[in-house]
Amino acid sequence: MTTNTVNKVAIIGAGFVGATTAYTLMLSGLIPEIVLIDVNMDKAEGEVMDLNHGMPFVRPVKIYAGTYSDCKDADIVIITAGANQKPGETRLDLVTKNAFIFKDIIGNIIRYNHECILLVVTNPVDILTYLTYKLSGFPKNKVIGSGTVLDSARFRYMISEQVGIDTRNIHGYIIGEHGDSEVPTWSVTNISGIPLDDYFKANHANIENRLPKDEIFKNVQNAAYDIIHKKGATYYGIALAVRRIVEAIVRNENSILTVSSYLDGQYGLSDLCLSVPTIVNINGIKRIVDVPINDEERDQLHQSGNALKKVIAQLKI
Repeated sequence: MTTNTVNKVAIIGAGFVGATTAYTLMLSGLIPEIVLIDVNMDKAEGEVMDLNHGMPFVRPVKIYAGTYSDCKDADIVIITAGANQKPGETRLDLVTKNAFIFKDIIGNIIRYNHECILLVVTNPVDILTYLTYKLSGFPKNKVIGSGTVLDSARFRYMISEQVGIDTRNIHGYIIGEHGDSEVPTWSVTNISGIPLDDYFKANHANIENRLPKDEIFKNVQNAAYDIIHKKGATYYGIALAVRRIVEAIVRNENSILTVSSYLDGQYGLSDLCLSVPTIVNINGIKRIVDVPINDEERDQLHQSGNALKKVIAQLKI
């Protein structure tokens, strides 16, 4: 066990996702100090005022608005800033706009801090995690993307709705790109160790239809688009996913999460960032886990990786 501790988190971006992330971390009681940084200082200050007025209801935590210089002693810097995804726009459509923004953000962070863990949330998260890794010069274990942690949660939730079991007892992953080419790992999905298909057959014998896997995955894949269409943005789910990643780091859990990170040969993929089951602890990424997915899923993962590589090539990093 390491003696390292996390005492301060900086959040870059005070929009829907950044502010909601600050709220979830405030409620968690995990972090003694949180600084919210945004180009619009009034927005950051307004969010901080609102959060601080709830201070009597939570564990003591210092929350304030700051500038990039306040990153200097942060243990984790969470990046949520960037252009928002618009209705009808894919995550990859955002890449050119947000790559430009990120060059400025990363430059400002590393001016003050070379020791922190960088946690990227902005979309397209896999491309921007890769860009962050390349621009920062940080070791690969210190650069993490929120990846498909939320997609995997959506996957588990939607299966739970079909089988009537608590989501926490359903184990399965969405891997690959956090986006249109993501891959459901049906072959290793289980309910408390029982393969999903076996559980469904044994406990739903009165249901003629099979588990509607195509429908479940389509709902997972389109979830963000549906939410954006209905309310303009997604932020509760992703903020909770970020809180979960931070928790795994702070508590040195060695938890397995589908974060996005730099691959250099795992699953036959190299020189890109995407999501596969990964052990997360106080040092960031401990190692990537080689889950025995089937050949079809592995092929789909490679297709997802190739789609991301084409976008990376266009960036000319």
